[in-house]
Amino acid sequence: MFDLQETTTMAIPPGFAELAPGRELAVVLAGIDRDSLSDFDRVEVLKARARLRSHLDAEIAADMVGILDAEFREVGDGLEYGIVHDLAAAEIGLALSWTRRASERQLDFASTLVTDYPTVWTELSQGLIDLPRARVICESTIHLDTDVRELVVEQALEKAGNQTTGQLATRIRRLAITVDPDQAKKRYQEGVEERRVISEANPDGTANLAGYQLPADRTQSAMTRLDQTAHQLKAAGDPRSLDQLRADLYLDLLNGTPLPDLPSKGQGRNRGVVDIHADLTTLLDLDQQPGQIPGWGPLIADITRQIIEDQFGAEWRYQVTTPEGNLLTGTTRKRPDKTKRRKPTAAQKRQVQTENPECVWPTCLIGSIQCDIDHNHPWIDHGPTQVDNLAPLCRHHHVIRHNGWTITQIQPGEFEITSPLGHTYTTTRSRGP
Repeated sequence: MFDLQETTTMAIPPGFAELAPGRELAVVLAGIDRDSLSDFDRVEVLKARARLRSHLDAEIAADMVGILDAEFREVGDGLEYGIVHDLAAAEIGLALSWTRRASERQLDFASTLVTDYPTVWTELSQGLIDLPRARVICESTIHLDTDVRELVVEQALEKAGNQTTGQLATRIRRLAITVDPDQAKKRYQEGVEERRVISEANPDGTANLAGYQLPADRTQSAMTRLDQTAHQLKAAGDPRSLDQLRADLYLDLLNGTPLPDLPSKGQGRNRGVVDIHADLTTLLDLDQQPGQIPGWGPLIADITRQIIEDQFGAEWRYQVTTPEGNLLTGTTRKRPDKTKRRKPTAAQKRQVQTENPECVWPTCLIGSIQCDIDHNHPWIDHGPTQVDNLAPLCRHHHVIRHNGWTITQIQPGEFEITSPLGHTYTTTRSRGP
């Protein structure tokens, strides 16, 4: 235990990283002199304050529900729930100088979190997850039947503290499919039936045009075509940015405007591509495990099988992997590595993409087919061009990695990434729900 009467400034004390959020941690943090911290400890203090903030967010949610309960005690007799809710939201809004919309929205979420998701509230209070993760869990599962929801939430919480909100949302979608495939299929079909295109004006006079509730495979295929064509035009010297090129191509295709001439070496490559991963047992209709579009998320088994059936006329690449995702054989069969060359062979590239479906940066979800293939030990420093020294990194994280970060491949699909401040983060291939 720390002396809570201590008021002098100090560096991080022993056992600091294990302190549970609450009064003791708050007192210790209040006594820390930020300017006296080592570069490594600055990150530890940031993590501790985040744990404390999560604890306080949980308490604030409980306080709001307490105000709602108090309104029921004071004036609730004979009044509908909605009216009492509005009275509590009005009290909260005045106390915190929030708008009506903000106070009602925050009270709605607090009530859902505390009442319907007690285990999520507990994890938030303990600093194991933060408020954005708690919100993702609630909003991504509230539509599920109660028994399915409880199973999904229980399993989602097992990894939630080490996942970004995007990774967590993807995992929840996969869990929902795995726990109840029939309901997942029904939700997907109902969602696609609501597909639509919406246009809206912006305050600056521009406009937005977007499609909603679209089939994931056709959406990925269309986006891949836009992206490939934009990169071909950019490589040919087009002065527009890639974002501008994608937007202009999008409108050209919809308006029937002929596409600009592409470089001859790029002809035939600007077709849509679907990158989909599925278990053989799923393809043989022996189980209902979801498929996966890297960078996009899970697909119900029926849709996975349908997509693959529709692709029999397309170019196929197959890989056979272990349950852990390690490559055994396929079109990406391991060949003798040409370590003297800088760029990986096509076979090496496909093997790296197979073993790492997404960018290996721990918080990134970009599919590996959209990534650069980077040398863990830089080629310029005599790092060999072989599979155990290669990893997919999106362009953003590729640039960051070459500015003081190091990456070490522990085994296929597992990497240690060390920051310039000395902190090490581990990324592992995401397999299964």
